[in-house]
Amino acid sequence: MSSNHQHDHKSKLETSKIKVLIALCLTASYMIAEAIGGYYSNSLSLMADAGHMLADVAALSISLFAVIITTRPANQRATYGYYRAEVLAALFNGMLLLVVAIFIIKEAINRLFNPQLVETEIMIGVAIGGLLVNFIGLWLLHKDKSQNLNIHGAWLHVLSDTLGSIGVIISGFLIAYFGWYKADPIASIIIASLIFYSASSLVWETVGVLMEQTPAHLDSQAVKEAILAIKPAIRVHDLHIWTISPGRENLSVHVEYEQNGDAHKLLNDIQEMLTKKFNIEHTTIQIEKECLRPDKNCH
Repeated sequence: MSSNHQHDHKSKLETSKIKVLIALCLTASYMIAEAIGGYYSNSLSLMADAGHMLADVAALSISLFAVIITTRPANQRATYGYYRAEVLAALFNGMLLLVVAIFIIKEAINRLFNPQLVETEIMIGVAIGGLLVNFIGLWLLHKDKSQNLNIHGAWLHVLSDTLGSIGVIISGFLIAYFGWYKADPIASIIIASLIFYSASSLVWETVGVLMEQTPAHLDSQAVKEAILAIKPAIRVHDLHIWTISPGRENLSVHVEYEQNGDAHKLLNDIQEMLTKKFNIEHTTIQIEKECLRPDKNCH
């Protein structure tokens, strides 16, 4: 890995750390406000949203810890460094989101049959404040979520809480003006279903990384064909593409070349192509001379 690439990655992690810390402080502060507002308004949905924000605080704390751990340098035991901490944190956050979604659905079903009177003015006012805090959190984490599974998991937590705040506000208005107390549990079920879908996608993506599957945005067959298009390459085998953490794709491959070919030039050409065309910089490429024996057992 080049020193420039390593420096850029560490710089991005430092920026992510600051953003996650700000989002954590904002969420923790308003979680307390929502809990107090839910108590005085007798709003179960607001209390549930405060509980959801508590899950957000836990998720953001884990994300912050993961970002800090990730900046630790590689050593003899952890030769790749600690980049997988991002993936483990994302997996935990995804599982936590699934639990939260199931809990919300369970509570919502109970409330369908047991509606309660609430102070809608306090409920709506506190929920609007929570919505503004969540919008700030989404804005802080939006840019980094596409480059970091850990931040993506934290962003999903904040997004789900944003949807929850919107649900509380809509429910509050429907209760205040139409007396429709079932609006709150119905909105909660819809929101929880969206949370469950997003969390499931995140969990499957992190499992794919841990199973060292080919990243979804890369086609191993297209990579193989691109290598074979470079002369004097004639055969490709043992091609493996995997992810250490999002944005850090690794590749290893054996490339057989013609007897009179230039192995050194071929290696340089393949490395340059993989970087420019597929954005794969971390490669292990074994160049092998064409096998002319009938049994093909040259290596």
